[in-house]
Amino acid sequence: MKKREKVRCTWAGTDPLYQKYHDKEWGVPLHDDRKFFEMLLLEGAQAGLSWITILRKRENYRKAFDNFDAKKIARYRTPKIQALLQNEGIVRNRLKVAGAVKNARAFLAVQKEFGSFDAYIWRFVGGRQKRRLRPVTHVPATTPESDAMSKDLKARGFTFVGSTICYAFMQATGMVHDHVAGCFRAKR
Repeated sequence: MKKREKVRCTWAGTDPLYQKYHDKEWGVPLHDDRKFFEMLLLEGAQAGLSWITILRKRENYRKAFDNFDAKKIARYRTPKIQALLQNEGIVRNRLKVAGAVKNARAFLAVQKEFGSFDAYIWRFVGGRQKRRLRPVTHVPATTPESDAMSKDLKARGFTFVGSTICYAFMQATGMVHDHVAGCFRAKR
């Protein structure tokens, strides 16, 4: 008897790494500050690139960026930044690497103000996951919530946090549940 294939959101494609990310991570509500910072840094690195490119480099990012320890990254200075720009395992874009350091400092300031990044970020969806079951043709690139998040993050000194990046971040961290109709994860 033939094993039935799982029906996934079409963006998950056939790459096993992409499928694992879709099946286990994407859309699952997150409440861990270190993981939030990881996703914020990776979503910023992805700007202008495909997400699969970043997923394939994720382990390299973990090593290069001290396992996404915001306190360590906030202390990076020129020698470390220069070393990162020579690291072929990550996206070697000067603005993105500098942005990671800037975002680490802003992230720590948010943690100090709100007690945690989790307490701060979930405010943009009223503290609860927004579930939207839609056909693939109706998944937006931005929403009023991602617009508000982007505006507030920028005001707090974050970079690489445009509304489209913020919406992708919201989807990735489970603030919104955008698995499309027919996807096996849509009803979870």
